[in-house]
This record gives sequence, structure tokens and C-alpha cells, in this order.
Amino acid sequence: MPHAHTDDGIALYYEEAGSGTPVVFVHEFAGDLWSWEPQLRHFARRFRVIAFNARGYPPSDVPERPEHYSQARAVADIKSVLDHLGVKKAHVVGLSMGGFATLHFGLTHPQRALSLVVAGCGYGAEPERRAAFQREAEEIAASIERDGMEAFAARYGKGPTRVQFANKDPRGFAEFRERLARHSARGSALTQLGVQRARPSLYDFADALAKLEVPTLIVTGDEDWPCLNPGLFLKRTIPTAALAVIPNSGHTINLEEPETFNRLLDDFFAQVEAGRWPRRDPRTLVRSSSGMLGP
Repeated sequence: MPHAHTDDGIALYYEEAGSGTPVVFVHEFAGDLWSWEPQLRHFARRFRVIAFNARGYPPSDVPERPEHYSQARAVADIKSVLDHLGVKKAHVVGLSMGGFATLHFGLTHPQRALSLVVAGCGYGAEPERRAAFQREAEEIAASIERDGMEAFAARYGKGPTRVQFANKDPRGFAEFRERLARHSARGSALTQLGVQRARPSLYDFADALAKLEVPTLIVTGDEDWPCLNPGLFLKRTIPTAALAVIPNSGHTINLEEPETFNRLLDDFFAQVEAGRWPRRDPRTLVRSSSGMLGP
């Protein structure tokens, strides 16, 4: 099995396929590299696609020490995979937990990113929701350690931003939930505590985001309620950002609506590689109540 090694000694399992411009996919908390399969199959036709399992997700290592899990580590792990594969620059695509890591990768290593796709990003980001989100992360970690992954997967699948996937694609959702049930309980609990609970708020990075020049596509489902306002915040703040909202969709948008998701990325990558991705025209920053007058 191929593994990339991090600077703190963790082995990260990865897979790659195809040739051409590199695209690296960074998975969500409830997923792993398998959850990018519709994208890997589609984009491997024209790109060199790379996906890896985060630390805590076998066959990647599951470190036992809580300090091995953090938002900064998640960012560094993307770089470790790219370094191991000799990739100087790549399109970086992340969903949810992976979306946060992707965005922070762009802030930390902008010279390594051709573009950023930040999907389903925003859970717990709003300052007024932060304390409740942290308490929820602690409860999730405790329940995983106490009851195991099968019980957690059964309960997690009934969440208000997951039922859309279950309703649209029962077979796909059943496979997603079955794979979640096989995740490492220890790795998942430590990821909840070290990465999810402890990550900083997006709103704390407003000044840095306003200076981000990497082409950025923000994607969210219109029923992924915790991500809607943060998505608008990112669109307003990042001068190179576009916002795509997928209708009647929840959180697992790359699996829930794979054709729509892939088409959005196809168009985005084509514009970026043609040098045609725009920076926001400052005249769009409307200050009048009618929207008819300029700044």
C-alpha cells in the first residue's frame, strides 16, 4: 500500500490515477478517500487525481496522542502528500472538514495551490454558534468512544443535512453509511476533538481571506443550513471567490449530486487553466439600498 510520511512520523495512505495537472481531494469527517470515487473516476480521464485518508482513518495511521490531531496538522498533511509525490502545485478540493483544510492550505501555502474548491464548509464557524459546536463535538467524540462506530453511523445518517442524500440515492447512502461504520472509533473521536472542536473560526481570518489571491470556488447545498451564511461570508471576503449553490441538496454534495458537482469543477478548472478566472471588480460592492448606485 502506498503511504506518504509526515514530518511528525504519521503514514498517510493515498491513491492516484490518470495524468496531467494534479488535483488532490481532501475528505470530510464522515468520509475517506472512497467518498471521492465519482470525482476520481471522472477527473482521472484528464487530470492526475490524488486522494488520501486523513490521519485517524485506516489504512492511514491512527496516532493515539491527541496532540497529533489539529487543523494545522490537517493542512500540513496535504503538503506532505504533495511533497511525497513531487507535486509542486495542484488544484485542491475539499469537502466539510476537508474544505476547512483546503481553505487553510490556500492561506498557508498559496504558492502550492493552482486553485481551491471549498465545499460544504462552515460548520461551527459563526462566532455565535462556536460554543455550541464545540460542545457537540465533545458529545460526538464521547458517544463514538462509548457506543462504537456502527451506532454512530446509524444516528449520524439521520441528521438534517444528510437526509437529502438518503432520499435521493438510497443505495449510495447505504454504502456511505456502511463505510462510515467501519471507521476507526479512536481515530474518529480524536479527529472530532483535535480537528473539529479546536479549529479556529473562519471569521477570525477575515483579514487574511481578503488578501487571498488563489482562484477559489465555494460550493454548498441550499439545505446545508450551517454552511450557507459562512459560504456567503467567504464569497464576500475572498476577492477571487465564486459561490455555487446546488438546489435541494444537503451536505454530502459530491455524492448526492455528482454530475452537478463535477460539472462545476470542470468549468472552474478550465477557466483557471486558461488564465480567465476573474478577480472581483470592486464596482460590484454595492453600498446603496437599491443596488442601482455604485460604491
